[in-house]
Amino acid sequence: MAGTFYDQISANRRNSLFLALAVILLLAVLGFAIGYAISGRAAGAVGAVVIAVIIGSVAALGSYFGGDKLVLTVSDAKEVDPTSAPQLMNVVQELAIAANIPMPKVYLIDDTAPNAFATGRDPKHASVAITSGLLQKLDREELQGVIGHELSHVRNFDIRFALIVGVLVGSIALLSDFFLRFTFWGGGRRSSSDSKGGANALQAVMFVVAIVLAILAPIAARAVQLAVSRQREYLADASSVDLTRNPAGLERALAIIAEDKEVLEVANRATQHLYFTNPIKKFEERSSNLWSTHPPIVDRINRLRQLTGEGPLDATETHELAGLD
Repeated sequence: MAGTFYDQISANRRNSLFLALAVILLLAVLGFAIGYAISGRAAGAVGAVVIAVIIGSVAALGSYFGGDKLVLTVSDAKEVDPTSAPQLMNVVQELAIAANIPMPKVYLIDDTAPNAFATGRDPKHASVAITSGLLQKLDREELQGVIGHELSHVRNFDIRFALIVGVLVGSIALLSDFFLRFTFWGGGRRSSSDSKGGANALQAVMFVVAIVLAILAPIAARAVQLAVSRQREYLADASSVDLTRNPAGLERALAIIAEDKEVLEVANRATQHLYFTNPIKKFEERSSNLWSTHPPIVDRINRLRQLTGEGPLDATETHELAGLD
């Protein structure tokens, strides 16, 4: 089944790249429309695109160098060593060797809800955080599946990829908010003399287009960001199998974590996309099915089974797991 395995990895990478390019294009189109609507000139439109890129770049630099520390602090993660967490460190070390990446820093979150996430800007500056519940509720093979998944995010540069897309989405939201506030406070008003001529007619059209884009672009960008996140989760699952050679361990881990009813208190909507499975359960008030950050557990398990030639989950198993993530 090697062909199926590597075909799936290649397809997920292509889809992720396409979605990231879609966000970049959306930012450029939004910037151009707003620039033309405000200035009435192509030069002004190009200038707006440049400003949008500068804003995104500044935000990216801040997140690039300090985003991981902020996430770990917010998650109340404490660094561990071979003395305090010998089994965990052993599993991380063996899979880091298998992935051919430097040993990441390892953190423990004191929470009984089983989950994990990886963060950082590259394999040399990566960290893996695991909840105490994950260590308590999974056996070694299942733990290897989860750690393999998280280290795959590191090896595949998903941690950086997610950062870039997240910054672009934030830039789109910032630019849209600026334009809508500018319009609300009268920035879009024109005198009757200004509205004459083909050039001003085009500007008026672009102004309407810009308003529509300013409303819809953040929603579309967020949807693309979530699609990117889901594609990278599929890729990390497949890559974990490549590292552990044991899809059954990862499959069992997915099912156990999905069925667990514990609430991960430290997770929030800003960090939920980082976790192995969605840490915000559907029964919680903070849940929003519309903005699901992870693929359905049933789909992830069935893709793992496809890699080994197994049939999909039967109707009873599907019913038990459906809607838990």
